[in-house]
Amino acid sequence: MISVVLPAYNEKDNIVPAIGEISKAIEGAGEDYELLFISDGSSDGTYDVIKEQAASNTHVKGAEFSRNFGKEAAIFAGLSIASGDAVIVMDCDLQHPVSAIPEMIAKWKEGAEVVEGIKNSRGKEGFFHKLCAGAFYGIMSSLIKIDMSSSSDFKLLDRKAVDALLELPESNTFFRALSFWIGFRSEKVYYDVEERRNGKSKWSLGGLVRYAIRNATSFSTLPLKLVTWMGWIFILFAAVLGIQTLFRFFSGTADNGFTTVILLQLIVGGFMMLSIGIAGHYIARIYEEVKGRPRFIIRDTTGDLFGNLKGQWK
Repeated sequence: MISVVLPAYNEKDNIVPAIGEISKAIEGAGEDYELLFISDGSSDGTYDVIKEQAASNTHVKGAEFSRNFGKEAAIFAGLSIASGDAVIVMDCDLQHPVSAIPEMIAKWKEGAEVVEGIKNSRGKEGFFHKLCAGAFYGIMSSLIKIDMSSSSDFKLLDRKAVDALLELPESNTFFRALSFWIGFRSEKVYYDVEERRNGKSKWSLGGLVRYAIRNATSFSTLPLKLVTWMGWIFILFAAVLGIQTLFRFFSGTADNGFTTVILLQLIVGGFMMLSIGIAGHYIARIYEEVKGRPRFIIRDTTGDLFGNLKGQWK
């Protein structure tokens, strides 16, 4: 059986179209399936639509968070309650094309344990949004040493891969990178991002920045190493400036102004505050982990999911 996990945040107008098109694609591939919608604290009636559809369609199941926990939590909630032999994760706004699903299933049947959805293009986006997205994925690729430029959350995972992800104890997760990290036999499916059927994207520039910082500090230690490099750069800069100052002092050409002192204070202060900020983010991640709180809290379920739920998630 194929489980399809669909995180949904204020997507009430996209639920019914998603059910229709995904069902048609999987039925065309001759597979049994379940559609798992995770309402991430939606306030527009998304979960009401999910419940209505689950009442008349045995393939549809859903869960609602007690509040907004974020897309990463919604993905892992779906993985934890999915019962399929393979699990597909995709957006319910249908920007991940359902036409790629049969190809993913075919590659899985041929032996692939992780099938990655890779973007050929990002679809119709504004120049500024593309610029910001390109910078975001470039930085993330550098930080985690994985090419993230064309990757997405659109993936198929074999049951072994799903179980491996669920065994990871950390609460701060980055699904897109962790699916690379766990290994397993991997194949790729290429697709073009489609236009949203309804509504607008929930991602803003500020949201992308917070997403980048959170995932970078939860998955990579490179920002901490950058603090050391900044220290070495400043030591080199200070050594050069010190040699120049001593030379001018002994040659009798030293200046009495405060320009150099002020610049040094600004440089040192900037490096120190940046270093403290980077360390602070890691301390915050440690603080969140040691508290041991669950990644999410499920308020309600529909479509007979209670048998699938693990006690620590309920």
